[in-house]
Amino acid sequence: MPYVNIKITREGATAEQKAALIAGVTELLVTVLNKNPATTFVVIDEVDLDNWGIAGQSVTQLRQQQSS
Repeated sequence: MPYVNIKITREGATAEQKAALIAGVTELLVTVLNKNPATTFVVIDEVDLDNWGIAGQSVTQLRQQQSS
C-alpha cells in the first residue's frame, strides 16, 4: 500500500495539474514497482510561502528581495 506525499507551494497549481500529478505518480508506481493502483495513495499538500524555507529564509522573503 504505497503512500506518496507531494509538497508544493500554494501559488497556483490548477486542479488539472494536481490531477495529472496524482495520475502520473500512481502510474509510475504501477509500472516500476507493480503496485496496485487501487491501494496507492497520493496526497498533495500545498504549503504557504511563509511556511516554506530555503537557505534560512521563507520563500516570501526571498521573493521580496528578488523583486526589490
